[in-house]
Amino acid sequence: MPVGYLISVAVIAAVTLCALAPPRRPRPLAGLSFRLGLLLTEAPVLGGYWLLASTLTAFAQGDIATPAAWAVFGVAALTGAGLVVIARRGLRAAPVLERALAEGLGPDRRAAAGAGQERRPGRRRRLVRALLAPVPLRRRDVERIPNLRYGDAGRRNLLDVYRHRSRPVGGPVLIHLHGGGYRQGRKNTQSLPLLYRLASRGWVCVSADYRLKPAARHPDHLVDLKRVIAWVRAHGPEYGADPSRLFVAGSSAGGHMAALAALTPNDAVLQPGFEDADTSVTAAVCLGGYFGPYYDDDSSSSPAAHVRADAPPFLIVHGDRDTVVPVTEARRFAGTLRTASASPVVHAELPGAQHAFDLFPSVRFEAVVDAVEKFADRVLRGR
Repeated sequence: MPVGYLISVAVIAAVTLCALAPPRRPRPLAGLSFRLGLLLTEAPVLGGYWLLASTLTAFAQGDIATPAAWAVFGVAALTGAGLVVIARRGLRAAPVLERALAEGLGPDRRAAAGAGQERRPGRRRRLVRALLAPVPLRRRDVERIPNLRYGDAGRRNLLDVYRHRSRPVGGPVLIHLHGGGYRQGRKNTQSLPLLYRLASRGWVCVSADYRLKPAARHPDHLVDLKRVIAWVRAHGPEYGADPSRLFVAGSSAGGHMAALAALTPNDAVLQPGFEDADTSVTAAVCLGGYFGPYYDDDSSSSPAAHVRADAPPFLIVHGDRDTVVPVTEARRFAGTLRTASASPVVHAELPGAQHAFDLFPSVRFEAVVDAVEKFADRVLRGR
């Protein structure tokens, strides 16, 4: 029995199962499955490479010679089929997002006119991304200016600015807040492909840290985001930004914060010491966002409690296999927002996606970045 091959196949098979069908209960098992399966959920090709290398090595060494060894090979073949299913789910993200944009914003005639020229390069790019993911491809035309101070809370009140090296002026702004359940997380770990893509297109992107539990609690985190918005209004032009075109985005807890900020503009209670600052935003982007109340707080800490007719446009993207924040929460919030708001609400559910799908530059997240760019373009043109 090829013990090394058995161990490799067993590990890959177990992780593939976690990515293919993550359990929702009990919570400890669901959490473990989420952590084990996240990488292969976004980059199944890595599991495929490992599986193929292990299998070829076993055959080359003559290890596949007994019924037990052939049984292990059969498990490897089934695992490979599971990885193909995961990969196909990732490739389905692009058409799902296109349909969501069309339903939320209407057909884009300008984009349709040039679709024939863009279709083939887009497919080639997605294929390359599928084969290389999750290898990060940093853009040399983008510079990152780290650790600028926006508040008085030490290292938790620092932000990074991403901009094109040519230093254009008048670029739209995207502020991104990381996730982590308000307990953990860092500004330079999540949605990096989104920040680099927009910065390479002339945007000025800001990724900020904020105060975390247990030292802080609601609404301290939200106050920090509003401080970031006020900082961009005051200092953004120094970095080439046009603060009148300001998008706020977030992942998981950051999505909760972004939604709250978009729905509570210029609320003096949430702007202690900077009550006169303009904290309104052009639009909000929520990636795997949480939309319920903040831990044990009452319903007023939920974004749904602040929906309003004059809410800005929203793009809500969620994984349909999210075991951390069930997709039903995003679906419910999008429905509530559509009922109240006069602005567009785009809601997309990504096939096969787990929570934290923006951690890796995968083929799925590449499609999400495309969708954010198209959403922002349509919103800005609509203004």
